[in-house]
Amino acid sequence: MITGELKSKVDHIWNTMWSGGISNPLSVIEQLTYLLFIKRLDELHTLKENKAARTGKPIEEPIFAPDQGAVRWSRFKETAPEKMFATVRDEVFPFMKALGQNGEADAAGGSTYAQHMRDALFMMPTPRVLANVVDQLDGIDMADSDTKGDLYEYMLDKIATAGQNGQFRTPRHIIKLMVDMVAPTPKDVICDPACGTAGFLIAAAEYLVEHHSETIYKDAAARRRFNEGTFHGYDFDSTMLRIGSMNMLLHGAENPDIRYRDSLAQVADDDSEKYSLILANPPFAGSLDYESTAKDLQQIAKTKKTELLFLALFLRLLQPGGRGAVIVPDGVLFGSTKAHRTLRTILVEKQKLDAVISMPAGVFRPYSGVSTAILLFTKTNSGGTNHVWFYDMQADGYSLDDKRTPQPETSDIGDILARWQNREAEGKRARKDQSFLVPKAEIASNDYELSINRYKEVEYDAAEYDPPMVIVERLAALEAEITEGRLELERILR
Repeated sequence: MITGELKSKVDHIWNTMWSGGISNPLSVIEQLTYLLFIKRLDELHTLKENKAARTGKPIEEPIFAPDQGAVRWSRFKETAPEKMFATVRDEVFPFMKALGQNGEADAAGGSTYAQHMRDALFMMPTPRVLANVVDQLDGIDMADSDTKGDLYEYMLDKIATAGQNGQFRTPRHIIKLMVDMVAPTPKDVICDPACGTAGFLIAAAEYLVEHHSETIYKDAAARRRFNEGTFHGYDFDSTMLRIGSMNMLLHGAENPDIRYRDSLAQVADDDSEKYSLILANPPFAGSLDYESTAKDLQQIAKTKKTELLFLALFLRLLQPGGRGAVIVPDGVLFGSTKAHRTLRTILVEKQKLDAVISMPAGVFRPYSGVSTAILLFTKTNSGGTNHVWFYDMQADGYSLDDKRTPQPETSDIGDILARWQNREAEGKRARKDQSFLVPKAEIASNDYELSINRYKEVEYDAAEYDPPMVIVERLAALEAEITEGRLELERILR
């Protein structure tokens, strides 16, 4: 957990850049990302130097050439502000851009990140601001990987506005709930086709480290698979790719597959049925043109709705036996168009729909007030749905207004996870309870609607009222009392 002292330091850095003229929160994050990256490269090169000194052998895969000492964090941080500014602008940034082009990326320990540096822009306004930020970053002890990751997550939390195309960050506790429910294993190949800042991939990595560290770190091959073969993320926003890659790097996944792709327009053949687990909260941007959408997705369901196209994409990318945990807007659950009904029918009849968790509308505030749900399903291509587990989440541990004040005593998160892990016993629950099972036949008879309101029983308390004449007599008595009081007041005033 990030400490109050560390938050204060990050806030001070943020204010320094804000007052220096960088007013766009994403630009602040981006510039800090570049500085954190060059600092990380210097740390890695120092480790290689120390190993070479101990063994007496040459440095293996050096990151910096002997004549590139000036671009190392440990060197330029000691220079005067004007010289530092010129060095970072004219030498450090060109060096980072070249990493993805000259074959040095693997040595840099972050090739996926280096690929996204080609269009990096130096935006520090003045030497004073740069020197101030470098000095403050250098004063933060980031030797612990958890500290690095928490620091970066806290900076991302400071982005208080939604991105373009319907992008906004998924709350970390909702991500953790979804990851805990699907329980990733070291054998999983995990994908988020709309990864943004890579929150789902990071949560999956943290789950694997916590529950399967002996397996993923048992030898060099296992470590390589964890760092390079487990995590895959796509996005068409180059800024998000840089931020997501750095986020993964600071959380301990050294070289994930984070790359540019418009997921709905480019469905590569080699990605079909490639992944065993999909975790996603895709953007709900409205409608796309048929011409700009992959034809194989249109074959599953002919639609322009991005939320439906992403659902078709998830089924396309998952291998048989693969699981999905994804967030969809409520309209997917009860929409009446042919595409809506087709996709719901596919989930229930051709695949195995496991659960529908309805979330309150305030979960994504202040970004959005849209009502959403979590779908959990397994790709089988042969059916398998017997019952679907429904849960009506009333609270997520925070107030449902724009302030999102912590209210842990109200959270349903723990109950959701506990009941999911013991869902065989849910068959005994009544429809008026917060969670229950619904048989497939009943869902089919309701046009495959998946809204919990379709199946939940609402219990009304019977209200008894006095006969109308009794109420009228009571009103007459009250009026007489009021009149008497008014007359008494008039006598006093005279």
